[in-house]
Amino acid sequence: MNILITGGSGFIGSALSRSLLAEKHKVWILTRDVTGAKVPEGAQALGWDGHSSQGWLDVFSEMDVVVNLAGASVGQWPWNEARKQNIRASRVQAGRAIAEAYRRSGKHPPVLIQSSGIGIYGPLGSQPVTEDAPPGVDFMASVAKDWEASTASVEALADVRRVVIRTSLVLDSRLGVLPLMAMPVLLFAGGRLGSGQQGVSWIHIEDEVRAIRFLMDAPQARGPFNLCSPQPLSNAEFIRALAAALKRPYWMPAPGFALRLLLGEMSTLLLDGQYALPHRLASLGFEFRHPRADEALRSLYRAKPAA
Repeated sequence: MNILITGGSGFIGSALSRSLLAEKHKVWILTRDVTGAKVPEGAQALGWDGHSSQGWLDVFSEMDVVVNLAGASVGQWPWNEARKQNIRASRVQAGRAIAEAYRRSGKHPPVLIQSSGIGIYGPLGSQPVTEDAPPGVDFMASVAKDWEASTASVEALADVRRVVIRTSLVLDSRLGVLPLMAMPVLLFAGGRLGSGQQGVSWIHIEDEVRAIRFLMDAPQARGPFNLCSPQPLSNAEFIRALAAALKRPYWMPAPGFALRLLLGEMSTLLLDGQYALPHRLASLGFEFRHPRADEALRSLYRAKPAA
């Protein structure tokens, strides 16, 4: 297959590209910096401006799958207005560029995988969340709604199947958010954040890539899919499992008010959460290799002993 990926040099995009390349698929990665982008070996970097289809429409028309993962990191501090605007605009503009390419191309790539996140549901306490839940009203929910809407027009095309992947916390020992969560644990200061009751929905990077590829190939897959383990945990349970995997104590809680003072609105990433379930993914028969957090974390740190 020919696969075009936006955000292909990022954490998830790189892992997905390597998996596809290992099976001899051809991968093109749209990037703003063709010469400087760190794309996986074997992938082809293709320049774009992040907000239009200019310069890559001919390649687009030859694709079998388009995967839109583009978006600025939400984990950079502080969340001032400029940062929040960039978080939203980077996602919406990239999606609109993809939708523009579908409008302008005479030949449509038959599958579009549109990225999103489980933050679309907003903070919901201990209530289990499936894809049928309505969107929330906080900042991250509004960003996710706009992100998904940016390519919604593609669904009107009869020859295109659009899938929306609502990704949870992706676990990798070297990249993403997990190394930041592991740092206080490694420093013997690991404990619950705030009340510790907020939901942590998560997925091992291996299952994230496998799920995306599964949805690429499943002809009946359309619409939103939660990409998360079927066993979400509370924050306290997750940090306890992380401490066990790193062979460190679990004992020092971080007060919620202190995190709010330090991080402001960004503290929602740590103090709020969802107990999301992969209902639609499971209904199609997808099987997780890492359904349990304790096993998933042990597998990630087994080859990388605690410092």
